[in-house]
Amino acid sequence: MTYQNDYHHKLRGRLWRALEDTTYDERHDSGESPGFSFSNVFPPYDANEGDDRKLLVASPNEGLLANVAADMLEEPELNVGEMPFHVDDVTSLEPDVGEPGTRGTIETGTGLLVRIPPWRCEEYSIDHPGGDTAVFWRPEHTTKPLRAQLEANLDQKHDLYTYDHLPGPSDVEGDLFDGYELIKTFAVPVTVTEGQEMTYVLSKWKFSYTVRNNNHRRHLNLALDCGLGERNSLGLGFVNITDKTRPGETELEGNNAFA
Repeated sequence: MTYQNDYHHKLRGRLWRALEDTTYDERHDSGESPGFSFSNVFPPYDANEGDDRKLLVASPNEGLLANVAADMLEEPELNVGEMPFHVDDVTSLEPDVGEPGTRGTIETGTGLLVRIPPWRCEEYSIDHPGGDTAVFWRPEHTTKPLRAQLEANLDQKHDLYTYDHLPGPSDVEGDLFDGYELIKTFAVPVTVTEGQEMTYVLSKWKFSYTVRNNNHRRHLNLALDCGLGERNSLGLGFVNITDKTRPGETELEGNNAFA
């Protein structure tokens, strides 16, 4: 079986079908964050019959995940475009960046889509071609606009899926991440809706963090649940914890714990 890198639209459709006739179905085509994100089917290589592959779906809503899991078990055929899969098992995971003082790394499992609105381009000395079109983030723009857009986007998700009385990412001091290591940028064609394809400029990152307090912990965990950046309903911006060192542990102990 040949692996299809243009899986986004088909896999999104399968997840929305799992949410049909549930309280979460109203988010479909709402224009807001869907409240879930998902990985690619991985490892993303050509496969032979009988090979194992995995798919991760994340959300701050346990009920949403329960509906997806139940539907996948009831209808285990998971056809993603021309890639036929069969769901054999569903497992619950509870990722957490850790208590205050924990250090770690979060990596983008899928491409991160960050677009800079035209009215902010002058602020960052970015040439804009004119009109209302947003500009895809590129390395020459530096991380300043990227950090601002990630925070603003996570603010919106915080408003939708977190208690109103709790401060959002922009309400507290300090960045989401300590360090921003760019792995690569790349362009990929993505089917946005049936019959409409767009080429997105995406990026992959390693973000290092140190949990400052419980608010910061909550914001980072929200990123794990909802994804970072835009178009999470297409599987963009899905993130994973790749290592974690708790207070009092050494780097070696922390890395071994998640090997």
